[in-house]
Amino acid sequence: MTQTFRRLILGSAAAIALAVAGPAMAQTKTLKFVSWQKDERGVGDWWANVIKAFEAKHPNVKIEWTKVERGAYADTMTTLFAGGKPPEIVHLASFEFQKFADQGWLEDLGPYVKKANLDLRGWAGQSACEWKGKTACLMMLYFGNIFAYNEEMLAKEGLKPPTNWAEYLAALKVLTKDTNGDRIPDQFGTGHETKGGGGQYLSELMNYTLDAGGRWTDDKGKVTINTPQMIEGLARWKEIVRNSYTPRDLSAGETRQMFADGRIAMKFDGPWLYPIIQKGKARDQIKIAPVPFNPPLGGSSNILGMASEIPADAKALVWDFIAIASSDKFQSDYATLAASTPPSPRADTSAAKKDTPHFDILVDMAKKASAAGVDRIPRGLEIQYNEFAKMIMEEAQRMIINDLDPKAVAATMQQKAEAIQKQ
Repeated sequence: MTQTFRRLILGSAAAIALAVAGPAMAQTKTLKFVSWQKDERGVGDWWANVIKAFEAKHPNVKIEWTKVERGAYADTMTTLFAGGKPPEIVHLASFEFQKFADQGWLEDLGPYVKKANLDLRGWAGQSACEWKGKTACLMMLYFGNIFAYNEEMLAKEGLKPPTNWAEYLAALKVLTKDTNGDRIPDQFGTGHETKGGGGQYLSELMNYTLDAGGRWTDDKGKVTINTPQMIEGLARWKEIVRNSYTPRDLSAGETRQMFADGRIAMKFDGPWLYPIIQKGKARDQIKIAPVPFNPPLGGSSNILGMASEIPADAKALVWDFIAIASSDKFQSDYATLAASTPPSPRADTSAAKKDTPHFDILVDMAKKASAAGVDRIPRGLEIQYNEFAKMIMEEAQRMIINDLDPKAVAATMQQKAEAIQKQ
């Protein structure tokens, strides 16, 4: 057999093999899913189970699950979308999806919800996913704050858990003290982050502005900072920080650890505080109760959506992925695996209650915050959220350092927020 003839035979065989393999290979489709939660204990396991269920239902479709670190997440996703290569399944933080929706990069899920008869009544935080009259996403987590307190520290001072602002303030004054005689407080009544990013600072401050009846903006997005209610809330924040009822210049993580170790008496925080408590020195002294403020701070966390510029067959598959994640079964599983509140009001949380004793409080606080329309992201400032939060932090810090009148500070915040909104 000549070399030329051998090459012809081998070439023909290869062509036939490719022709046969081509259709089989074409049957396998890949959907890209980028997330920062892939390695997170609990919620990462939940996502893995959703993927497993989806792939079992669609044997010829694979989910390509990639992790991107939270710090680089928004920039990475923006690059993918701008470059025309977005992930078909879109996972974003609830404070960043608005920019993607505004660019037209997210599919309107409204028609899919309607066709599937998916009942979103009572779905916590879902209103935040409505963008310019369209359903840009499905909310995957909406949380409400809990109130944790060191029962032993309060009992030592003859105190009971506070049930309102006045009782809370009175307790702070007693519980903040110097225990080693150096005239510097080393035990604190409460703990808040007072440095770092504007977003967390904004959340900490909102515990007090909400209870005073204040909101950054109204339901129509109009800035409403220069009001008696907001002025009262800012005055409360100033009193707590300026009098060192909270340690200063610490991150949220540092204050959580101080609380878990018995150096802070009371703390407002999200569901993630409990695992930290369990590893702290004061774990046996700490109790969980409903937040003594009304309404409690709550907030949307992360969303699930669909890229708009993908083929119709891919959209059908992405919707099925979203449908599985939002199903009663997987919403119930979320409560157990993630030890957090699922947004669905139909989720069965009985199993979660066995592992998390205060789970009913988590659910109740999330429901109350959601019913009151509370979110960390003010309506009308979604696109400018980062700039707005930074401004609020800077003006609040200036109020404390320079001992400024909260009324004047509220007027300044109002003016600057309106300017930011017009950009």
